[in-house]
Amino acid sequence: MSRKGKVLVAMSGGIDSTVAALMLHHEGYEVVGITMKTWDYATSGTSSKETGCCNIDSFNDARQAAVHHGFPHFILDIREEFGDFVVENFIEEYIAGRTPNPCVMCNTHIKWRALLKRANALDCEFIATGHYAEVRKHSNDRFVISKGLDETKDQSYVLWGLQQDLLGRTMLPLGGYRKSAIRQMAIDLGYPELAKKSESYEICFVPDNDYRGFLKRNVNGLEEKVNGGWFVDKTGKKLGQHKGYPFYTIGQRKGLEIAMGRPIYVTAIDPETNTVVLGDEFDLEQNDMQIVKMNWIKYHGIEDGMEAITKIRYKDKGAISHLYNSDQGIRARFFENVKGIAPGQSAVFYEGNDVIGGGIIQRGELVL
Repeated sequence: MSRKGKVLVAMSGGIDSTVAALMLHHEGYEVVGITMKTWDYATSGTSSKETGCCNIDSFNDARQAAVHHGFPHFILDIREEFGDFVVENFIEEYIAGRTPNPCVMCNTHIKWRALLKRANALDCEFIATGHYAEVRKHSNDRFVISKGLDETKDQSYVLWGLQQDLLGRTMLPLGGYRKSAIRQMAIDLGYPELAKKSESYEICFVPDNDYRGFLKRNVNGLEEKVNGGWFVDKTGKKLGQHKGYPFYTIGQRKGLEIAMGRPIYVTAIDPETNTVVLGDEFDLEQNDMQIVKMNWIKYHGIEDGMEAITKIRYKDKGAISHLYNSDQGIRARFFENVKGIAPGQSAVFYEGNDVIGGGIIQRGELVL
């Protein structure tokens, strides 16, 4: 066994995870590659080809890289685990009128736990992925996730749900590099085709990016149950019929198929009445929100009034807020109004580059 230790590396076949595995291999770690199959498109009803982590070509790319560099590689079928939780949660959240983030749910409840379970079985001390973030041990002995060096690729937001036992075993080799450097490494390592590979930002089980079609195919009778609801304004006045509340998200402007003579946005969704509230852009502004299902990372918790930068979506730059403990979880109060707080999405709190913790947005409101 290597003196540096044995590490199980999640390899999707893409550039990031491949370079991560090869970096650790060349640094002297005993690497074991593993590729996880999460979804079976043959049974999903979509006509699209498999993409991303479930593409058979990607499986082969991952295995060839491992074989070429002399370390073992396994394919792990977690379709049942993934589907039972991530996909069902995705469907349930939309049916509840919320906007889920399946990548967060997968990382939090499926991917890391599946990796740790197999790492233990293979006597691996560490697990590693190609995420752009960093993990370190803080002076308070807690393991902390920090933003990656390349803020345009930073993925710390989707890792807020990882608990301490997982973080203590996690290595993220790409956190200190920019994407351009990783592309050059792929070329230098003899994989120029990976450097040219286009990146997918799709949900892995919705390869055509048509989540509405996915819901229709996977929820029996959904269209009949929700068709014919009303678009209303904030006073409740009916503006026209919509195609069903699960097919809309907070902040949506395009695809509403209703003419109002000005740009109009989805500002609220009420599943009980099958109504979708439309309003102007300023109607999306809120400055207070309730967050539930918290996971603390940097600290065990927070004192009332703690200042943090809070992100309400993956590409959000974040806004200054004060955090307060509540009976249900945490309330975040922003210094200035923010737009598009969407129940079901993740709220992640930062202190500098460090993730303090995160949770699921339950609701937002405007406090005057």
